Amino acid sequence: MSPAASFDRPVRHLVLVLGDQLWFDNPALAGFDPAQDLLLMIEAPGEASLVWSHKARLVVFLSAMRHFAQRVQARGWPLQYLRLDEPAWDDAPDLTQRLARCLATHRPQSLWVCEPGEWRLQQSLAATAADAGVPLRSFEDTHFLCSRARFARWAKGRREWRMEYFYREMRREHGVLMDGGGPLGGQWNFDADNRSAYPRSGPGDIPPPAGFEPDALTREVMALVERLYPQHPGSLARFAWPVTPEQAQEALDRFVAERLPNFGRYQDAMWNDTPFGWHSLLSVALNLHLIHPRTVIAAAERAHHEQGLPLASVEGFIRQVLGWREFIRGVYWEDMPGLREANHFNHTRALPAWYWTGQTHMACLRDAIGQTLALGYAHHIQRLMLVGQFALLAEIDPRQVADWFLAIYVDAVEWVELPNVAGMALYANGGRFTSKPYVASGQYVSRMSNHCQGCRYRPAQPTGTHACPITTLYWNFLDRFEAQLAGNPRTALMVKNLQRMDPQAREAVREQARQTLSNLDGL
Repeated sequence: MSPAASFDRPVRHLVLVLGDQLWFDNPALAGFDPAQDLLLMIEAPGEASLVWSHKARLVVFLSAMRHFAQRVQARGWPLQYLRLDEPAWDDAPDLTQRLARCLATHRPQSLWVCEPGEWRLQQSLAATAADAGVPLRSFEDTHFLCSRARFARWAKGRREWRMEYFYREMRREHGVLMDGGGPLGGQWNFDADNRSAYPRSGPGDIPPPAGFEPDALTREVMALVERLYPQHPGSLARFAWPVTPEQAQEALDRFVAERLPNFGRYQDAMWNDTPFGWHSLLSVALNLHLIHPRTVIAAAERAHHEQGLPLASVEGFIRQVLGWREFIRGVYWEDMPGLREANHFNHTRALPAWYWTGQTHMACLRDAIGQTLALGYAHHIQRLMLVGQFALLAEIDPRQVADWFLAIYVDAVEWVELPNVAGMALYANGGRFTSKPYVASGQYVSRMSNHCQGCRYRPAQPTGTHACPITTLYWNFLDRFEAQLAGNPRTALMVKNLQRMDPQAREAVREQARQTLSNLDGL
């Protein structure tokens, strides 16, 4: 791809395409006139280093952007593409600095953009346009099935926000898995069928997800990232993520044909050296807008109707896309910017250094973080019940945890990452949309995985030489917040189990927890 060119003609609309909005149905491109308008794409060092991003995350975004730019050029549309490593722009490392210079150079009649997926960027784009005296037109992101305004109407007046009720409305509204006016199969939710661990013999043969050999353009980006960000975490040795719409479609087709049948049953299961399980790995393509959620949902629904795929698996998958994904985006925009500062339990400890290396004696976290460093990926239970839950029990500052999640996963965009981490994994917003803190002892990990076999820690032991840190900190968490948790029907039974401990045993847990919390880096 050639460096940014110069443009010497008047510009009607300067259309900014952001790095996670890479589709030609982008509403900011509607009515694009190559004779009058200019498309702008910006790679910005400031965005690349806002958090200490995994190398694979940087490559996913930059490669997908450059592949999209190639398509723009193939259409003959005028494009200004600012690359990370253009010396002429070294003094403008931030996206908005680069945008401001483009506005000053081109003096367009207006700046058009699809609404960003990040509150910070939305505010800075508006301020930059205002400072330049250029009218900004922000378009609703039609890649989602529920607009921000639609979610706000749903949420208004509700004391509690629960995804299940939102999901039912989305099913009705979009006619997904419906039988007349009711849900297909007679029930809305097959979650109870989708919580199995793998057999004791292991997961067996799981068809691999679609993977994509990096082409010349992606290899060029990989070399750039290695050169500019050699100290950033993660590896590119196994990079195989989709970066084009064709690859995204192939990933969907392979998932539906080979992996969706068993996805539902085993979606919560974990096993050593089994990083993908039966999961779809489509979040990268969805979050970069390489494939539309309608396409994904329709493919899963067809697989049930035409091929007889289990309804529990199909419904469980669709619930993630039509339910949770749309719901969590609505939560983000309703609760920002306060969600960024939420800290219900007033936790302030520093993130252990092994979150960046995977070098911990806890086998479950070593496996989850190790695969994340290798691939930029872990599935939702690994994120929630391993790395997220440990951060909650270990009293880690929610902002540090959220920054780590944003940095380390290839599919991380703030609208989806922050509410999942602060709201669900850490309960930092005090249960705005969750009915309880998601906490469990090491025995949960033992039930759902084989991680505990051979680990130096024992999941059933809260105290002693081989006490599992997760188990110790779980009982310590219940002890610290006993009154609060006893008043919640979803956690009252946990507290009753705590109250069965004799006073000496509870004090032993407190002492073990004090030692554990004072040595987080050494676990």
